Amino acid sequence: MPKNAVVTLRYGPYSAVGLSVEHRTFRLEGLQAVLAADGHLVTLEKMEDWNVVELKVNEEVVFHCNIKDLEFGNLSPTPAHPPRSVAFSQVPSASS
Repeated sequence: MPKNAVVTLRYGPYSAVGLSVEHRTFRLEGLQAVLAADGHLVTLEKMEDWNVVELKVNEEVVFHCNIKDLEFGNLSPTPAHPPRSVAFSQVPSASS
């Protein structure tokens, strides 16, 4: 990813713990923190697709996943959550 990129996080509504379907940003906080710490300007943009997060750089989607797959603020590297240096080196499909 280019240094100091303008990054847009597009996110859709989802239901959390039996609550109503709404746009929520709780699961995006860890991702926002990592991107901001790396010097990127992060903007949030709501979209209508349920359960989806897209990370766009220079108007190109470079990452997407189900928002429910993101853990609340978990920044520790695990096999399911690679360290920052490789987190965005490939574009996984939503089904992977």
